Amino acid sequence: MKYALFTGATGDLGRCCIEEISKLGDWTVFAGGTNDEKLAQLGEIENVIPIRLDVTSDESVEAAYEIIHSHTYRLQAIVNFAGIHVFTSMVEGNCVEEIDRMLQVNVMGMVRVNKRFFEMVRIGRGRIINCSSESGWMTPQPFNGPYTMTKYAVEAYNDSLRRELMYLDIPVIKIQPGSFKTQLTNKIFRDFDKCIENTNYYSRILTTMKPMMTMELGLDHDPKKLAQKVILALTSPLPRTKYKVCTGKLLMALELLPDKAVDLAYKVVVHA
Repeated sequence: MKYALFTGATGDLGRCCIEEISKLGDWTVFAGGTNDEKLAQLGEIENVIPIRLDVTSDESVEAAYEIIHSHTYRLQAIVNFAGIHVFTSMVEGNCVEEIDRMLQVNVMGMVRVNKRFFEMVRIGRGRIINCSSESGWMTPQPFNGPYTMTKYAVEAYNDSLRRELMYLDIPVIKIQPGSFKTQLTNKIFRDFDKCIENTNYYSRILTTMKPMMTMELGLDHDPKKLAQKVILALTSPLPRTKYKVCTGKLLMALELLPDKAVDLAYKVVVHA
């Protein structure tokens, strides 16, 4: 039996991935998350052991380590899916607190988990899979800056870690998903509306941009497509360094333009 630790397991995409991994039959997944009700539901899936895990807490990570170590001394994989998204301005509201919270979950949580469980991965001759985003490599969008910051940081962390652990023959792989319709997406819409209500400067601009955001985030991609890429990263004897999944076509088109042209496009769209 092979063993994997999967963080962010109680999110919609995390659960979908875990369900598909469990079907492989030769993996036991330690499913880490903070939603007790959803953890209990995950425990009903074959070969899944739910564990309460808050990636922002050293104490919680240590407690999870002790539980996992009581089952096995080795891991064939860590899959880091824990993450949050807050849609906010970079200069208004409580943006400093929101950015700090996202960095703690999206970046430092990943660093914390990989550091604590690294030795188990080394013993298991395993690999580390880090979930980034299309936002981690695309040109940043206005009002999505805090989230983009965290994913750019994940990209840099992942690539640096890969080039460090290649000397120990431990693959480090990143997943770069586009938008999937989940409960997290619904929260983004609520955050966007909150920005419109509370802004002192951008009410007209945000209102004009909302239909574009709705179109991009409302894409009904099948989460199983993401799960398939995760399984490839998990099981391939020669995994790629990165897997893109369901990249947004509109955002992809912006990648073809120079920076000043992208700036102009955003200004023209909102008639600024």
